[in-house]
Amino acid sequence: ISCNSPEAVKRLLENMQADLRSLSMECKKKFPPVKEAAESGIVKIKTIAARNTDILAALKENSSEVVQPFLMGCGTKEPKITQLCLAAIQRLMSHEVVSEAAAGNIINMLWQLMENGLEELKLLQTVLVLLTTNTIVHDEVLSKAIVLCFRLHFTKDNITNNTAAATVRQVVTVVFERMVAEDEKFKEPPAVQGNSNRRSVITLRPSAKDAYMLFQDLCQLVNADAPYWLVGMTEMTRTFGLELLESVLNDFPEVFLQHQEFSFLLKERVCPLVIKLFSPNIKFRQGSSSSASSPAPVEKPYFPICMRLLRVVSVLIKHFYSLLVTECEIFLSLLVKFLDGEKPQWLRAVAVESVHRLCVQPHLLRSFCQSYDMKQHSTKVFRDIVNALGSFIQSLFILPSAGNTSSTMSGSQASGQGGPGAAGAGSGLITQAAFEYRGTWIPLMNVSVQGSAKATYLEMLDKVEPPSIPEGYAMSVAFSALLDLVRGITSMMERELNKQEQEGNYRYMTCESVLMLCVFAEAREVWEEMVRACWCGLLAALSLLLDASTDETATESILKAELSMASLCGRLGLVTPRDAFITAVCKASLPPHYALTVLSSSATNLSNKVYSIQGQSVQMVSPSSESHQQVVAVGQPLTAQPQGTVVLTAKNIQCMRTLLNLAHCHGAYLGSSWQLVLATLQHLVWILGLKPSVGGVLKPGRAVEGPSTVLTTAVMTDLPVISNVLSRLFESSQYLDDVSLHHLINALCSLSMEAMEMAYGNNKEPSLFAVAKLLETGLVNMDRIEILWRPLTAHLLEVCQHPNARMREWGAEAITSLIKAGLSFKHEPPLSQNQRLQLLLLNPLKELSNVLHTDIRQKQLECVLQILQNQGDSLGQGWPLVLGVIGAIRNDQGESLIRTAFQCLQLVVTDFLPTMPCMCLQIVVDVAGSFGLQNQELNISLTSIGLLWNISDYFFQRGEAITEELEREEAVLLKQAQDKGEPLNRPFHPAPPFDCLWLCLYAKLGELCVDPRPAVRKSAGQTMFSTIAAHGTLLQPPTWNIVVWKVLFHLLDCVRKSSSTADKEKIESGGGNILIHHSRDTAEKQWAETWVLTLAGVARIFNTRRYLLQQLGDFFKAWEVLLDHIQSAALSKNNEVSLAALKSFQEILQLVTPIKDTDKLDALAVMDIPPVLMESLQGSGPGRPLVRSDSLAERLVQRYGVQSSLPPPGEELDDSALWWSAWNTWYRIGTECTRPPSGGTNKLVFVPSQPFLTALIQIFPALYQHIAGGFSMEDLKKLGVILHGAVSVPISSDSSPFILPSYTEAVLTSLQEAVLTALDVLQKAICVGSENLQVMYPAIFEQLLLFVEFSCKPPQYGKMETKHVANAKYNQAEWVALNYVPFAERSLEVMVDLYHKTACHKAVINEKVLQNIIKTLRIPLGLKYACPAESTWKLAVSSLLKVLSIGLPVARQQASSGKFDTMWPELANAFEDFLFTKSTPPDNRSIQEFQRNEAIDVQVVQLISTEILPFANFIPKEFVGRIMSMLNKGSIHSQSSSFTEAEMDIRMREEFSKVCFETLLQFSFSNKVSTPQEGYISRMALSVLLQRAQDVLRRYVEDQRLSGRCPLPRQQVTEIIFVLKAISTLMDSLKKTQPENVDGNVWVQVIALYPTLVECITCSSPEVSSALKEALGPFKDFMQPPVSKVQNGES
Repeated sequence: ISCNSPEAVKRLLENMQADLRSLSMECKKKFPPVKEAAESGIVKIKTIAARNTDILAALKENSSEVVQPFLMGCGTKEPKITQLCLAAIQRLMSHEVVSEAAAGNIINMLWQLMENGLEELKLLQTVLVLLTTNTIVHDEVLSKAIVLCFRLHFTKDNITNNTAAATVRQVVTVVFERMVAEDEKFKEPPAVQGNSNRRSVITLRPSAKDAYMLFQDLCQLVNADAPYWLVGMTEMTRTFGLELLESVLNDFPEVFLQHQEFSFLLKERVCPLVIKLFSPNIKFRQGSSSSASSPAPVEKPYFPICMRLLRVVSVLIKHFYSLLVTECEIFLSLLVKFLDGEKPQWLRAVAVESVHRLCVQPHLLRSFCQSYDMKQHSTKVFRDIVNALGSFIQSLFILPSAGNTSSTMSGSQASGQGGPGAAGAGSGLITQAAFEYRGTWIPLMNVSVQGSAKATYLEMLDKVEPPSIPEGYAMSVAFSALLDLVRGITSMMERELNKQEQEGNYRYMTCESVLMLCVFAEAREVWEEMVRACWCGLLAALSLLLDASTDETATESILKAELSMASLCGRLGLVTPRDAFITAVCKASLPPHYALTVLSSSATNLSNKVYSIQGQSVQMVSPSSESHQQVVAVGQPLTAQPQGTVVLTAKNIQCMRTLLNLAHCHGAYLGSSWQLVLATLQHLVWILGLKPSVGGVLKPGRAVEGPSTVLTTAVMTDLPVISNVLSRLFESSQYLDDVSLHHLINALCSLSMEAMEMAYGNNKEPSLFAVAKLLETGLVNMDRIEILWRPLTAHLLEVCQHPNARMREWGAEAITSLIKAGLSFKHEPPLSQNQRLQLLLLNPLKELSNVLHTDIRQKQLECVLQILQNQGDSLGQGWPLVLGVIGAIRNDQGESLIRTAFQCLQLVVTDFLPTMPCMCLQIVVDVAGSFGLQNQELNISLTSIGLLWNISDYFFQRGEAITEELEREEAVLLKQAQDKGEPLNRPFHPAPPFDCLWLCLYAKLGELCVDPRPAVRKSAGQTMFSTIAAHGTLLQPPTWNIVVWKVLFHLLDCVRKSSSTADKEKIESGGGNILIHHSRDTAEKQWAETWVLTLAGVARIFNTRRYLLQQLGDFFKAWEVLLDHIQSAALSKNNEVSLAALKSFQEILQLVTPIKDTDKLDALAVMDIPPVLMESLQGSGPGRPLVRSDSLAERLVQRYGVQSSLPPPGEELDDSALWWSAWNTWYRIGTECTRPPSGGTNKLVFVPSQPFLTALIQIFPALYQHIAGGFSMEDLKKLGVILHGAVSVPISSDSSPFILPSYTEAVLTSLQEAVLTALDVLQKAICVGSENLQVMYPAIFEQLLLFVEFSCKPPQYGKMETKHVANAKYNQAEWVALNYVPFAERSLEVMVDLYHKTACHKAVINEKVLQNIIKTLRIPLGLKYACPAESTWKLAVSSLLKVLSIGLPVARQQASSGKFDTMWPELANAFEDFLFTKSTPPDNRSIQEFQRNEAIDVQVVQLISTEILPFANFIPKEFVGRIMSMLNKGSIHSQSSSFTEAEMDIRMREEFSKVCFETLLQFSFSNKVSTPQEGYISRMALSVLLQRAQDVLRRYVEDQRLSGRCPLPRQQVTEIIFVLKAISTLMDSLKKTQPENVDGNVWVQVIALYPTLVECITCSSPEVSSALKEALGPFKDFMQPPVSKVQNGES
């Protein structure tokens, strides 16, 4: 609520009444008058309130009366009452209801209280409230109030003291504020009278007058004179006075500037006062009056006063410089003196703080310069200030001054600080920022914010004694001052310069602008003077600091200062200072004492300069090297002679960045100092090991480059940044004007020349800085390239010739990059319309061809490649030149050159064939061929062959267009040739030009097919045959003649010749460390591959183009030549070639009808060709569908009227001559290769491989189709010899694992399969053939039986030793016999089948085939267990049984003819050999196996009982007799009583014996017995058998009894069981037989057995018991009552 609102007024009245009541209560007893006054006061207030509307005004009018009771209350001097009254008075004041009179009364009352020392704080408060709430107090009253406060300030009580001081300050401020307010009110300044002295205050208004009086008295008091106005002052201090003066001057400068009275005070009173008070400081020299007896205490400077004086001076200079020019000159000179080394430490510190205050005010400094330095006879104040700062800083380093305790480093300090700069990359300590120079270490403190001078000691108003100045404080302030000074003046000038440049940009002149220019010219003079005045001092100080700085931030600031100075000098065109500052930064960037001529020469004129500051000389300091900086890099110096390493510190790197910054941002002002900057950068880049990369950008090089370059991680992270900035620096050259750009280019060229000089005659790494940067500058200035192209490329071409490889490499890099960039830059107008510029740009590329160094040629070719890639379409007539550059390759050029040239060729072939004239196509073929034939780089040779394929493809696709264009050109050329009267000089001339193009291609490929390198031959061969296959249709028939005889057969001859003469030495390895497979490790083997490919290719062409070729007339001759090649290949001693020859043979035999390409696969698939071969047969190069060939062929037919290559329908050619020629070749190959070697068992004998033989035999069926008609018995015999020979050939042990199955598997080898297939084909042909063919059957049987014998007698191959596969060592050259068993067995099966079909054939019967079969089978049957494989005799038995089941009926029919007479004895022998074999079965035979084998024997006996015995009438008697004796032998086989193991097994054939016995009995008791002799045989056999049974049984019973509990031996038990079984068998037979067929004697013997059998009942063996049961059982059938008719048994 505001003070005059009704509520406030109401509350005021209430409060006043309450106060008065309280007063009256307090004074009731002691002070009745006061009580009465208070009560009347209450009435008075009420009255005023009742009568007046404006209560406050009324109160003010009556304030003397209203205040009276309270004043009386104060008069009581009672603390409680006094406090209450003062509070009430303050309330009235704050409502501004106190009149002037009342105020006077109040102050008088307060004065009394003060004199009594009562309520001092309340008093001060009251005064303050009184003076601040209104302006009624003036003149004496005011002065009395102020004196009151002063008096309280000097009481003994501390609190009062301080409060009073604050009050005084506030009151002084209030006085001046009133004056300012008053001035505001009366706006126009009072009239100033001319010669006014201090008394002339009449003109001043009241408040101004008060202020004037107050200020004047303050000066009096400080000067220790009596005051005029402040009456009643008892004491005063100078310090307080100075503080008050300063605050007034600082806070109210306008008062002094607007009012002359005050200005006068300033000049007349303040300045003299200051100068007077300064005197002790000026005269004092530290150490001069140090003797104790010195009687001059006055002279000693007093810190509190001195410090306050300096503050006053600062304020005077800041605000009143314009009034006090002369005085300021004095002050400034004094300040400079105070910085002197002989002054006390604290004095220097405060002086430096004061100087700092000046340095942050650039406009002031400018005024100094204008007022003093530019006047003729004046002190050079500005220069002196700067120099003083500089020498001050130097003195701190150079003179270890008193008080600077640790200026030389003490041990404790070093350890305490961790040693300046000791925080290397590793230590975690944060090092204190500091300067360190020649052992003097000065810490750096953070004294003020940039651009503001915040002082420390100038603010120590409470200190009486001079404070101790911390070490480094003065340095820190001086450092800040320097920086602020530079920052201030540079930024001020830059601003003005920028403004000036903008103004200067106006096109038209106006009066105003002319005026502006004049102003600027004047200003410029001042700036130049300022720079001239200060640069030396600044440079000296900054260089020293830069050298001493150990802190990155400090260094940064120093560098920034040097940078801005350099740039400013540049802008102002002051060359010497500019170069001086730049040189300083350059030197700081390089290691100490680094010899760099550019810098030393420009620095000499500076370093000798000595300038003096008031008699004290200061040297330009050159960098010392002892600063403890963190080393971040160690590198090589860039010198011609190799030297040791140099060290770069973090600071060097920082300086380098500044240098970059300078060049980047201020490049336009550098002019001739580009030389300095670039030279330094070059050296730094060198030491850091930055190497140029793409586009001239410098990147950190690999450690390999400079072995001595060591970079710390700190700098590693900086390097990319540095290289980035370096690049940006040159990028910014695009903003330079042409003149600056030429400066830059010239500087770079001369740097580059120096680098070249240095790199001559040694192989040291050269400095590539200049070259890299020339490139970069060229690239960014491409839009104005013409102005710098000639100097740039001329210099770079020189670099390309330099003997130092690295140097010229970069010359070439630069020149090629520029050419490429130039060609791809979007010029205006574009290059296509600006032929001159295009030639200008391309010219250096041509020039490069004159350089002999291969690396430069390499770059040139790479450039060509890129130009092709980017501008290939627009080369126009440049093709001959380009192809010339590409094709100029030689074998001595080294592979990388060839590789690059080849890439160019590849590009031409893939992309640019359509854009070049067709006449160039042949050149392209030749160039591609020459790349194929070069021997430096195999892959290129191979790829160039691929290119030839691509070129052929292009010919094919663009056939018509090329043909037309070539024919047009041909016509022109022909005409020219005729005009000259010469023949047309063209290869393959009579053929049409398009065919000639093809023939050139084929001829080139043909050359490549016999290249010394196998891979090239292979690739060329495949390509050649594929092209002929794919595109041969385009050729006209006459051209084919050339192809066959000149290309294909010529090639075959060359290959055959090379193969047969090739070296057999082993090649250790291919190029480098490629391992060579053992199948290719001699030249011979490698040529073999070529032979294979070529032969296959030619065969395929004969195959696919047969009808076309047959029309050529000499086809049969060609066929014979081809067969001859096949034969010589097949008989070559190389498995691979021989096998492949057969495949080719197979292929040319394939054709019956012409096959289209699409059917070819099926045709191949029908033959049983292994898939690997299939590939080689089809491989028509990169598989391209040949769909378009027909249409193209048709087009050519229309064009040339050529006949189609297929024969007319219905006119099949007669081929039989061809096929018989082929059969003869086959026979010659077969007999040659299967003929066993003569002579001894030489290991090196050549034996044909299995696959070869297989392939050979597999050819026969296909061939047979064509010659079946004339195939005779003679031919069959020839065939048989070859088949037998082939099967007999052994395998070499190293290939056996691949061909042979493991020995246990019964599998045929593919060769054996093929042999059987061949026989099968013949057999089928005979079967369906005519009668006269069937005489061949026996021959086939003979062949098969030969093979069957292999099962027991493997064939011999000459005299060669073969081993069983299980014993052959895999890695030794031994020969392994095959496992012939499966083959023999299969032959046996085939033979049985064949016999099955042909048993009744005349030829078969007449040739005694059956007898031969039995005779052959007798071998395995006789061997039985001794056979190599068990399966053999089993198969032989079953085969015999099958054959007999078919053959015996035939033999019986033919019995009369006698054709089979010789067979029976063979058969009997076979049975006997088998059933009673001499071989013993293996020991490990299981019961089951034994039983199975026994079952086979049983089958044979059954055959005898079914197929032979029933037909005894038709069979020779001797044969039957032998059979009977065999059966007898079988049934009583175990007669012998000796128990050897051998007989054990045979005796265990119980079943067999039983069957023999049964058959014998059956035969004995049959009524068919034809001869008494037979009957006798069987009867005798029976009686022997029965007798033996009786013996065995008796012996058994005996042994049983003797042995007691022990079981009898197994053999004996078995024997008894066998006997019992025989008895039961006999009983069965007797039962079945007619009684009349049985001999009586037999009965007697049988019955006689009965009692013996009964005796056996006691036996213990269960087996015997069961057999006994079976034997006893049948006797019941013979038990019957005796016949009564005959009594005595005799009839």
